Amino acid sequence: MADTNFAERLGNAMAACGLKQVDLIRLASEQGVKLGKSQLSQYLSGKTAPRRDMLAFLSTALGADLEPASAAKQEVPMRTFDKSSKLDHVSYDVRGPVVDAAMRMEENGVHILKLNIGNPAPYGFRTPDEVVQDMASQLTETEGYSDSRGLFSARKAIMQYDQLKGIPNVSMNDIYTGNGVSELINLIMQAMIDTGDEILVPSPDYPLWTACVTLAGGKAVHYLCDEQADWLPDLDDIRSKISSATKAIVVINPNNPTGALYPKAVLEEIVEVARAHQLIILADEIYDRLVMDGEEHVSIAHLAPDLFCITLNGLSKSHMIAGWRIGWMSISGNKRLGRGLVEGISMMSNMRLCSNVPAQSIVQTALGGYQSVKNYVVPQGRVCRQRDFVYERLREIDGVHVAKPKAAFYIFPRLDPKKFNIHDDDQFALDLLQDKKVLIVPGKGFNWETPGYFRIVYLPRRAVLGDALDKLADFLTYYRQ
Repeated sequence: MADTNFAERLGNAMAACGLKQVDLIRLASEQGVKLGKSQLSQYLSGKTAPRRDMLAFLSTALGADLEPASAAKQEVPMRTFDKSSKLDHVSYDVRGPVVDAAMRMEENGVHILKLNIGNPAPYGFRTPDEVVQDMASQLTETEGYSDSRGLFSARKAIMQYDQLKGIPNVSMNDIYTGNGVSELINLIMQAMIDTGDEILVPSPDYPLWTACVTLAGGKAVHYLCDEQADWLPDLDDIRSKISSATKAIVVINPNNPTGALYPKAVLEEIVEVARAHQLIILADEIYDRLVMDGEEHVSIAHLAPDLFCITLNGLSKSHMIAGWRIGWMSISGNKRLGRGLVEGISMMSNMRLCSNVPAQSIVQTALGGYQSVKNYVVPQGRVCRQRDFVYERLREIDGVHVAKPKAAFYIFPRLDPKKFNIHDDDQFALDLLQDKKVLIVPGKGFNWETPGYFRIVYLPRRAVLGDALDKLADFLTYYRQ
């Protein structure tokens, strides 16, 4: 762009020094600066402006400040980048600040006893050999994309599993595989929620549900689970939380973090509420094969053939392959009610192309073969024995109250508020970590507002659990907040 102001300033400076064009060109040559006659003429006519190095020479040679007014010397602030404001009210404290502190301690050589995350592999749980061999034999056949819903063999096996669970009206096209249930929760929420929609989510909950509702522009409305009733949903509280904006209810059964298993009668009451208010039922049943004490898991979708239901499940926990990332969702019941939503789900599914194809390839073998998880949950099974051990040890600690879980591998104890005066769950978890090198997840991380709760994962072997609980018991002899 032409700069006539600069041309005027240059001409005035040359006149003030009594210099002609030829004089300025000679000065430039003597100082090793390349300045041609036509170049200088263009500067004086305002057709072009000099670059920084030439501008510096001209200013020095003429003893004048020729800096263009439009380029006044200003300090340009460094541009920085922050997270999206969409994440302002999103949290996932299962891998939050307490875990970050533990990682820093480990980097400094400190050994941490980890009771914080439901990841079976690090605790010595092994994937069934048949499943590993099946994936290895099919790797070369799973290098390309699959159908966005998933492989035929995987969806066929899932459909048959749904039939055994009594989930009604599920066809091959109603099943979508995902990179774990976590991806599918996010996919559903993005496809379903308009800004301002309300979703009923249990409290305490698996925090990804609340996070994904919030991220999608909705509002997670938490209904209470009752500790005095072994953490079963409070039906009256559910009814009181429903508004004209309520779109769906989330049911996590078996529950994470409490380990509660919902009986059929409670599930039937939830279905009646959903029926009365025309709600979608979103059923998270990832732990349905980790049920103890001879109890039986009932799929809520089995009880709601007239409602629009989405049931989520997977192999991460039952087959100890959390890192393989294979989950699925099954749409059932009165699917006509959700035709538009299904279109959105299909669109979201297509956008991510497909889920992990090698992991999909073992679904048929995993669901159809011997279920090794049964060995873990019988009375002498490892998970059941470790559950019993942790439960009894916690009960022995003065000031600790705990309900016995019936499923999954989590327990959610409470600290007596009068004895310990807990008012900040995060601080309690950090203090325990600092003093005893034991890592747990504070109750607040599961959207449970009452302080003094925390989750323990009882996957480590008994020796590790015993060491951790000894440290916890000693810590609680002197800790007060």
